[in-house]
Amino acid sequence: MKRSTLILLKTLVWLACLGPLVWLLWCAVTNTLGPDPTHTITFATGRTALRLLMISLVITPLRRLIPSLSWLIKFRRLLGLFAFFYATLHLLTWIGLYAGFDPNAMVADIIKRRYVTAGMTAWVLLLPLALTSTNWAIRKMGGKNWNRLHRLVYLAAIAGVVHYWWQVKSGVLTPIQITVVLAVLLIARPVLSWMQRRKAVAASSTRTPAPAGD
Repeated sequence: MKRSTLILLKTLVWLACLGPLVWLLWCAVTNTLGPDPTHTITFATGRTALRLLMISLVITPLRRLIPSLSWLIKFRRLLGLFAFFYATLHLLTWIGLYAGFDPNAMVADIIKRRYVTAGMTAWVLLLPLALTSTNWAIRKMGGKNWNRLHRLVYLAAIAGVVHYWWQVKSGVLTPIQITVVLAVLLIARPVLSWMQRRKAVAASSTRTPAPAGD
């Protein structure tokens, strides 16, 4: 891919990822956040974090299925960091607007409210991934150790979806779409790995040894 094309695509991804934040700021300035602004901010930041996280997870299986899309890997880290950014805004909304920066209220919420526990778990799991999303961290940790650590993203995604389900009222099915996406991604990972192993075995078995000289 040409450098100019890559820069253009990255610029578009940045703009798309910043779109929800710009929308929230515009609504705040124009006083159009609705009757419950705190809920609007909380829902928007949480939903955006989950969506970006799922998009970042889609990249790996998509690259395996369609090798010509291998260039998408250049955007996975950016999308993951934006997911963490919105998850942090989501957390700060709870800390500032719900708990009022009161440590006792925060601890009580984490203990008593299971959706808060799940959400905090998701954020804590994403934290080391965000901190190690640099080339320097990859070199220091080594590729294998870095990959092992970053598999926590799947646990973070599960905790985030559980947090979503536990937060909505009984009978509300808005989290179903993102749950289906996550389920497909969790199933696709081992299936694609199995297919790759079979393909490698088949390729090695079809190789014929070079004939021995007389």
